Amino acid sequence: MLYVTDTIAIEEWELSEQFTRAQGPGGQNVNKVETAVELRFEAERSPNLSDPVKRRLQRLAGRRWTQDGAVVILAQETRSQSRNREIARERLAELIRKASVAPKRRVATRPTLGSQRRRLKAKSIRGEVKALRSRVDGQE
Repeated sequence: MLYVTDTIAIEEWELSEQFTRAQGPGGQNVNKVETAVELRFEAERSPNLSDPVKRRLQRLAGRRWTQDGAVVILAQETRSQSRNREIARERLAELIRKASVAPKRRVATRPTLGSQRRRLKAKSIRGEVKALRSRVDGQE
């Protein structure tokens, strides 16, 4: 059981782990030990997540969201398989925590009368400066 928040907990059957050899440089062990962890969370089928949370999770996950509605997280930072498992689970929990927070609605506001007047005054001054740069007629 993976506890994300007070209200959200993920069951073990929703998670599956696969171990592979980590990429990058390594010592004599690198070709033998499968330390990288690929954590797969079946988000679309999860009964613990509400529909709005699933939609936000899909947007936050980006390329980590698969066609069949799963989130795939790869962790290969350390040389320890157990530590990589912890890192992957923590990343998943953080992603779900972010998705569980609903964004605040933006309240449309109008610019104040003073700010509109200041803007128009600045525009007219700028226009005058540019007009003064133009050619002067030679007829006087």
